[in-house]
Amino acid sequence: MPAPARQPRAPRSAPARPAARAPLGDAPPQDHVSRAYAELRRIIVWGQLPPGSRISERIIADRLKLSRTPVRSALHRLEQEGFVASTGVGRERRLIVAPLTMHDGQEVFTIVGHLEGLAARTAAELPAQRRKALVLQLRAVNDALATQARKKGNATRFFELDIEFHRLYVEEVVGPRLLALHRAIKPQSERYIRLYVSVLLDQIATSVREHERIAASIARGDPEAAQQAVETNWRNAAERLTQIIAQHGERGSWRGWETDAD
Repeated sequence: MPAPARQPRAPRSAPARPAARAPLGDAPPQDHVSRAYAELRRIIVWGQLPPGSRISERIIADRLKLSRTPVRSALHRLEQEGFVASTGVGRERRLIVAPLTMHDGQEVFTIVGHLEGLAARTAAELPAQRRKALVLQLRAVNDALATQARKKGNATRFFELDIEFHRLYVEEVVGPRLLALHRAIKPQSERYIRLYVSVLLDQIATSVREHERIAASIARGDPEAAQQAVETNWRNAAERLTQIIAQHGERGSWRGWETDAD
């Protein structure tokens, strides 16, 4: 008897069903924020918004065909992560693409080095078969880098191969927490590498040797040596970057302009 009494009430649940069809209409606000964040980070990392350039919420919202609210939220997140900076205070506060400076570059490279050092340590502790497969991939990519060193040519190809080498022993190995930290900070190092890659080409042979030490340490199953090899690679990269910035100058730094304005 109770079951038949419930039957008439079933149709009344129908009004709740339109919520399930929501994805066919406008995306929820958080999806707009995610889209704005991903697109803005991409164009900053790729240098399409140059270091030091002013950021206009209105122009970005128009370009992305979004309202200014999700763009503002995305910019706030990018500022927290170091991709965006601010100048001035109060009504004079303006957002800019974070400049590429010597001090910031050293800090970013050091952090990435520590995170990837932990990843390499984990990789060296993998079972022998997994280590062997990983090392084969690492050495294949590094051989391609060595070929680029002999050609002294395609800067973009060098960048892609270098990114792939480091990606292999990080994303194929580590847990979700370390991976999240790495994905948050690594693109900041890519900004520097992309911008200065053309003058880093003479250093490819050095990078190849450092990469082989990483691969060899993982192959031996030596966690301490693997971590040290990766941190050394990034420490040396930071020193090379410092020398290049000292020669070619920082990009997007407004400090001199602000001093003159005072």
